[in-house]
Amino acid sequence: MKPAFIYDALRSPRGRAKEGASLNSLTPQALLKQLYAALVERTGLTPAEVDDVILGCVTQQGEQAGNIAKSSTLYAGWPGSVPGLTVNRYCSSGIDAIALAALKVGAGQAGVTVAGGVEMMSRVPMLSDQARVFMDPQFAAQCRILMMGNGADLIATIHGVSREDADAVALASQQRAAHAREQGWFSSIVPITLEDGSSVNADECIRPATTTAQLAAMPAVFAKAGAAGIDAFQLAGYPELQQVEHIHTPGNSPAMADGAALVLIGDEAWGERNGVRPRARIAAAATVNADPLQVLSGCIEATRKLLVDQNLSTADIDLFEIHEAFAAISVVAMRELGIADDKLNVNGGVIALGHPMGATGAIMAGALLDELERRDLQWGIVSAAGAAGTGSALLLERLR
Repeated sequence: MKPAFIYDALRSPRGRAKEGASLNSLTPQALLKQLYAALVERTGLTPAEVDDVILGCVTQQGEQAGNIAKSSTLYAGWPGSVPGLTVNRYCSSGIDAIALAALKVGAGQAGVTVAGGVEMMSRVPMLSDQARVFMDPQFAAQCRILMMGNGADLIATIHGVSREDADAVALASQQRAAHAREQGWFSSIVPITLEDGSSVNADECIRPATTTAQLAAMPAVFAKAGAAGIDAFQLAGYPELQQVEHIHTPGNSPAMADGAALVLIGDEAWGERNGVRPRARIAAAATVNADPLQVLSGCIEATRKLLVDQNLSTADIDLFEIHEAFAAISVVAMRELGIADDKLNVNGGVIALGHPMGATGAIMAGALLDELERRDLQWGIVSAAGAAGTGSALLLERLR
């Protein structure tokens, strides 16, 4: 296999997933068009030479249906010869898009690819595709597919994560994200022009004024669904537990958001021909499926598998971006994997920054690379969980 290199990574700001929010007036295709243009401007990429565009998108409904990876390149004016593939592995889709693009480069099937993801949750809300596995409780039980928040509460129960632990993660996420935004550390952001000519250049979801008292006052949101039968279903799989502790609230859960991201991945020859130096090497990838009843533990297990497969310890890794898919995940990642707090999600996670599902993995990869460069570090892992226990991770080597 040939090495696959990241030549650039960029993203839009993240907007709140509600009508009238910062990005709500743009269609997914219009948002991606501006990122494609920025990628060409920043790297000198010739669109006709792109061998594939692979994008993650979870809710492929309405404006996001019809293979948005292909339709968006056509909308952006790229040649019809450029192929497009849209992938859905739930919330890890953006990471999986990068991994698939890297595989094509490594196998010699492509010289240069574009990977990433998009999700405009203000225009195409989560579950608007009405997938039966999320809408029909009996069918969902047969498939062992549960809603994410109930999985997070089960994980918290299994590992003894308290409400105070979860709220501490949420508060740190808000504080770190606010500080990074103030310092201008999110250097992968591309300003987005709206139809009225105004520009959006910063993440909108961050709540810098959040306090411990405010978080403590918020109600748990998944207890009702638990009482309706989900708790009993989970406890049947974990008979050693007496009950499921419901600790997740709107304050320590991911914020739904709009956003998109692109990563330019190519072989060494492409960079040499075009006079572009790679920023990082995609050193390894891992995909797992953990217990579906826990729903979201896949990012932890994917990280663990990556470390084991590469014969690495957490001490060998400079920074981790692990999907803050509910606060309990971060607590368990630190405990189970031995990750120091000052190495994990150092500029905040999706609780503060927002979670545009299909784009999140690619956004996190760009954030990791930005921070490795800012701190002059070398090794990083980015990992995300999806529904049904899925999880994917990448090992990145930043090139000095």
